[in-house]
Formats: sequence, structure tokens, C-alpha cells
Amino acid sequence: MGKPTGFMEYARQTQPERTPLERLKDWQDYTLPLSDTEVREQGARCMDCGVPTCHTGMEINRVTTGCPVNHLIPEWNDLVYQGQWKEALKREHEKNNFPEFTGAACPAPCEGACVLGINEPPVAIRTVERAIIEKGFEEGWVIPEPPDKRTGKKVAVIGSGPAGLAAAAQLNKAGHWVTVFERNDRVGGLLTYGIPEMKIPYEMVQRRVNLLEQEGIKFVTNTEVGKDYSVEQLHQDFDATILCGGATVHRDVAVEGRELNGVHYAMDFLHSNTKSYLDSNHQDGQFLSAEGKDVIVIGGGDTGTDCLATAVRHNCRSLTQFDIYDQKGSIRDDVGNPWPQYPVIHRIEYGQKEAASKFGEDPRAYAVQTTRFVGDELGHVKEVHTVNVKLRIDEEGNRIREEIPGTEKIWTADLVLLAIGFSGPEQGLLQQLNIETNSNSTVKAEYGKYVTNVEGVFSAGDMRRGQSLIVWAINEGREVARECDRYLMGATVLP
Repeated sequence: MGKPTGFMEYARQTQPERTPLERLKDWQDYTLPLSDTEVREQGARCMDCGVPTCHTGMEINRVTTGCPVNHLIPEWNDLVYQGQWKEALKREHEKNNFPEFTGAACPAPCEGACVLGINEPPVAIRTVERAIIEKGFEEGWVIPEPPDKRTGKKVAVIGSGPAGLAAAAQLNKAGHWVTVFERNDRVGGLLTYGIPEMKIPYEMVQRRVNLLEQEGIKFVTNTEVGKDYSVEQLHQDFDATILCGGATVHRDVAVEGRELNGVHYAMDFLHSNTKSYLDSNHQDGQFLSAEGKDVIVIGGGDTGTDCLATAVRHNCRSLTQFDIYDQKGSIRDDVGNPWPQYPVIHRIEYGQKEAASKFGEDPRAYAVQTTRFVGDELGHVKEVHTVNVKLRIDEEGNRIREEIPGTEKIWTADLVLLAIGFSGPEQGLLQQLNIETNSNSTVKAEYGKYVTNVEGVFSAGDMRRGQSLIVWAINEGREVARECDRYLMGATVLP
């Protein structure tokens, strides 16, 4: 634990943010670090709660609570409070290969399960987590640690997102030769091309990839397995294969006018923006620009927020975000959403703050459902038609949204971004490998085992579980490495 009276002496403090109008001028990290003293005070708030639930990841009503990688949170909070930063870093890396990624972009279900959070602001766990790893890099404590000996076994990891990277890192520790295949030109998956620079700077990803390369992992980019590299070659060259290709099939809206120009998937918008920025600082013009446009983002989640932040930096003319849900309350509902569940409350994220600073108000419109897109004579979207809806639960427990008469509205728009998530993994490679899938198209492989129906082929992360959190991807990447090691060696040295 931290200081016995720390939670009474110190207020919760998270990483401060640069002012919105300042950060809109660039693509740099929108947050600022706390001082060492401030971080130690946050560690001191970790109380002696007896049975900490912050580090026990689980799902309640299909929502994550606690930390899926079972982070040793009370331990490294106490170590930071004591000023033992290097030891805290060791504890952090015991359960999480990439605390910099979760420290930057995880929604922190650990904080929702913090015992202090029952009646006080919870410990700023994510802030402490990121501070530890950043100090580790600053002090030179994070160094390549290649294995002492090699097994001679070769493993292919398909996909370089957090699940693939975690699996590769663990298998390399066990002494196997690991090759990671990535179809894009840069490593990182959605860490690189799905989350904007101001949230996870690419240098943060590349910094870790450099370490993994120095430890002996081989990365092959611009290579799509099943297309550029045959399945037959894969079986011939490797003793085992791990599928971590993610869930990249977009959810769509089946409404009139969907085919109009100017209606795009959010990931196409974010991917092209980041690639152009990294390639040329946007000088090549190879991206979907929101400059001077009336932009509507359909979807109220994190990806929608990232679209807001990107569009406002493009200097869009107007910006609106549709959320299918009603606006939530400022405090959790102790009946429908009791502790330790993740608190389902109204939040104002960085993208909404930035849009409000530019346009004078929060960009969100709640309980809004899109009914049709209308285009101009050239086939380009010019309007979005909507109606407000209310949620009803029928006798069988099904969620039904009913339209509210008289709430129809027409919105001007010449750029529409669909940020309503993903339905599952792409099927091409799975079919080539003859992999069995579930009814929702995800790979059929039991959690904790990760074995597919094909000998020597495993799957983990979003490709197996469906769209989820970075921290679940790391959890499954670590665990699939353990099971793959067991398959290759007959026993495993991995946790």
C-alpha cells in the first residue's frame, strides 16, 4: 500500500492537458507529465484495502472491470510512493509488456474497480503507470533483454497490434525465433494507424519495436500473409503460427444514400491522416481532409472522439458527433451500475474539449439515429437525416430503439465518418487456413487455450474475442504465447 493516510491528504490528480486551443496547432501529445513528487503523492493514495480489486480483470454484464493483465497495481503504487522507481518498473513489466500503450490509451477499468472509488475519487492508476515507464526510458532502465539461448523453433505471428507484439515478446523470451508479419508499412496495427498521434505518438510505438528487434524479433512489413506470402510457405517455414490480425471488418449503417461520396469509415479517415502525417507532415495530400467541411461523426465511442480531434485540427467548418445513447449522468447509478463495475457516466474526452474550444459547445447530439443520407447532383453527400430514439427493453430482454415522432432533423454535411466499431475479423486468410469460426465470424479458439482446429495454429486478441481493449489484447497475447510455447516444447516457462 501507499501512505496509510494518503487518500485523505492528497486529492486525485491525473496527467494535465495542454490547453485545447494550443494543442490544436499541432499533432503532439495532448497531455503533460506530472512531477515526480506529484506522481508519488498519487501512489500514496493507494490505500490498504485488504482485497484489492483493481488488478483482477473480469467482465460484468459484458463490460470490463479491473485490469485484464492482473497488473500488480498496489505494489508499484507503493514503490513509487517510496521513491523506488526502478523496482516499480520491474513490477510493472512483470504483467504488462507495454505499459506505455495502456498508460496512454487504456480506459482504465482498474480505476473503476478501485476500492477507494466507492465513495472517493479513485487512485489515478493510469497516470502512475505511464509515469513509471516513461521514467524507465528516461533513465535508461528499459534495455534489450535477448534470451540466453535459442530453442531453434520458429513462430510466425500474423499482425503487429498489441496482441501480436505481446505474443512475439513472450515467445522471444522463451528462446524461439519469432517473425511478425504486418501488411501495412509500419508496425503497430491500430496502435499506429487507428489511434491518432496526439494520443499515442508513433515514436512511442517505434521505441518499443526497436527494443523488440534488438532482442531478436524479426518484423516483415508490407506483407499480407495469404497474398504476398503464401499459406503453403507459412506452413513450410514455421513450427507454429499465431493469428493476431484483429477485428477489422467495419460496422456499417444500412440506410439510403450510404453509397454517396463523402461517407467514409472512421478508420479510413484516421489511417490516411496518420500515414500522410508520418510520411510527409501532410505535404503529400494523401489523406481524407476535413478542412472547410461540415463534418458529422456517427458514433459516440473513443474512435469517434479521435475523429473529432483529427477533424478539428484539419480546420473543419463545423463538427457534430451523433451518440445513439442518451446523455449519461455525472455519477454512477448504484443500482444499475454498482461498484466495482466500470462507471458508465458522462465524460468529456479530449476531442470533445477541443471541439468545444473551437466552436463554443460540446459537439455531441444524443439519442440520435441516422435515417438517410442525401446527396447533391454530383453524388456527394450534402445532408444527414436523423430522428431521436428511445430505448425499450421487451419482455424477452431485447433492446429495442423506438423512433420518437416529431424529432426528425436535417443536418448539413459534406463529410460523414462512421465510427460505430467493428463486426469481426476479415475472413480471407482464415478461409485459406481452413480455420473454424464462431457465429459472429471470430476465430473459434477457447479463451485460455487459444488453439484453433488446425494443428500448430493459434489465435488471440480481437481476431479471437472480437473488438475489445488494448489491455485485453496484451492479456491474450501473453497467454497465447504461453500455450504456443507449451505446444512447441511440451512444457512452458512462460507465465
